[in-house]
Amino acid sequence: MKLTTNAPKPQVRALLIAVLGGLAMASAHTAVLNDRNDASDAGGPVRLTTSRAQGDNSNAGNRSRQYSALKERSTRRYKPGEFELYVNRLLGWEPAPAPMQSQEPEDKELLIHRLGAELMNETSDEFNADESSLPGSESSRQIPPEYQIGVGDELQVSIWGSVDADLRLTVDRGGRIVIPRVGPILVAGIRYADLNSVISSRVGQVFRNFQVSASLGRLRGIRVYVTGFTPRPGAYTVSSLSTLVSALMKAGGPSAAGSFRQIELRRANKTVSQFDMYDLLLKGNKSADIPLQAEDVVHIGPVGAQVAILGSVNKSVIAELKPNETITDVLAMAGGFNPVADRSRVTLERLNERNDRRVVELGMPAESSLRLSNGDVLRVFSSVNTTLPQHKQFKRVRIEGEVARPGEYVLPPSSGVSDVIRAAGGLTPQAYVFGTEFTRESVRVSQQENYERALRDLETEFTRSGSTQKALTADEATAQATRASGSIRLIERLRAVKPTGRIVLQLDAAATSLPDLAIEEGDRLLIPARPNTVGVFGSVFNGGSYLLKDGSSVDDIVRLAGGPTRGADTGSIFVLRANGSVVSARQSRGGWISFDTALSTLPALPGDTVFVPEELNKTTFVQEAKEWTQILYQFGLGAAALKTIKN
Repeated sequence: MKLTTNAPKPQVRALLIAVLGGLAMASAHTAVLNDRNDASDAGGPVRLTTSRAQGDNSNAGNRSRQYSALKERSTRRYKPGEFELYVNRLLGWEPAPAPMQSQEPEDKELLIHRLGAELMNETSDEFNADESSLPGSESSRQIPPEYQIGVGDELQVSIWGSVDADLRLTVDRGGRIVIPRVGPILVAGIRYADLNSVISSRVGQVFRNFQVSASLGRLRGIRVYVTGFTPRPGAYTVSSLSTLVSALMKAGGPSAAGSFRQIELRRANKTVSQFDMYDLLLKGNKSADIPLQAEDVVHIGPVGAQVAILGSVNKSVIAELKPNETITDVLAMAGGFNPVADRSRVTLERLNERNDRRVVELGMPAESSLRLSNGDVLRVFSSVNTTLPQHKQFKRVRIEGEVARPGEYVLPPSSGVSDVIRAAGGLTPQAYVFGTEFTRESVRVSQQENYERALRDLETEFTRSGSTQKALTADEATAQATRASGSIRLIERLRAVKPTGRIVLQLDAAATSLPDLAIEEGDRLLIPARPNTVGVFGSVFNGGSYLLKDGSSVDDIVRLAGGPTRGADTGSIFVLRANGSVVSARQSRGGWISFDTALSTLPALPGDTVFVPEELNKTTFVQEAKEWTQILYQFGLGAAALKTIKN
């Protein structure tokens, strides 16, 4: 008899092998874990762990919300009130022109804002993002010891010694955290300063010989409400460390119709704090900026009376008033007078008096206690923009040249030229008083204005002359173009010349002292040494400087230079004296035709400059003959025509 058995099929055999192998591996892994736990219980520290899936999901959700919030750009613009626009127009500000249909509206920066508007109405993504994700936010602050742990706070608990744990635990809705192998611990409502002791006491019921360190990680968010006159009223989620100012900034602060000085914090239908933003902005007083709690209401009241202070103050502002505040209080809001302010007076413009005098001047400090009204505009003047009368000014003058101590000197208001020379130690033996150069800034400014006016008149005359002339031939057209080009070059060269402000002193050639003129701020005296040469320039054969001999005349000096050239205009020779005066040969000519220049008898003085100009509009004999022939020819034609008409 043959015995047979039913062998399993190959597929079933493979499946059985896999199942048996998996069970063996699972048993081995379980044994290893048991061995490790036994070893830990026997000697090593206990490792406490907790699932972080929930925390990771929470963090991922927060990051997603933060990213979405950061993507939303804040586009709000500061909208000034009507009084702000009025004050800015007083300073010359004008709004931007209306944009085209395809353009975005343009915001033109105001010259002056309400006090505090720059802080509260900044456009920033920080107001839209989760505060805990931003550096410098409330969550980055150091936790105060009085902070109370609440639902939603994340605790970072570290335990070492006989127990090894590094846990991130979130306070649940029951106000508890759960530590593995220890159990739940009630932490809601306890002070942050007591957190370590509470957790250590509970862990000590299970383990011995350990240390605990507990701190706050991500803070919970609380919901508060911002109402009243604000650009974006509504509910906001802020950090549990946020204060009243934090909520104000998140909502954009007071609007143009909102008050910076009437802000209330209401809790459970009761006002727990009256906040004045000016206390923080001007005095640094933050005592009324208390921490917020869930469901608090921050209410912004309507704006109070407003005044503007402009001019020479440290910061021109539009300030909001409380009852009974005076000019002194408003000056303090503007930082007080600046260093150049005229502290003796201010002007006050009252809108409610616009139909009569409207602007009045107030003496300071006698009227500094005057109470201000809504819409008042104060102006403070500068003491340096106005010039004091000469009899009150101390004069700063400069003296150079032949004096004992050249330099700058500050002299009393009533000083004269003699006082300047006396302050400089007097004249030296080489001083040439006749050649003194006395320049004054006020004279230079006046000379510059008159000189520019004369150049404009000359340019207009050249233009008119060129436009009225007609050219009959190509030669005449070329000549006119040449004259026009020369006129333009002449005007350009004349514009390059700048007046010096020199005052010509009427002195004798042998003078040893200056006239005692009153001095002004910025005067300059230059007393040169006595020269021994005379200069000759212009249309002479050898221009230059020549030694002056006693008794020489101007003609003698011109002959030393070789005399005038053929193209010289001898009737226009002039002499520039060392004192700035001018003597011309034409001054002594009498009648229509004269051959005397008077320079043959005019004595030459040290420092003289003789100039012999070139004759202009020169014509040759042939040109003159041609012109006279044309005139006679035209005259002959005219006579023939008259005779024909008569016959």
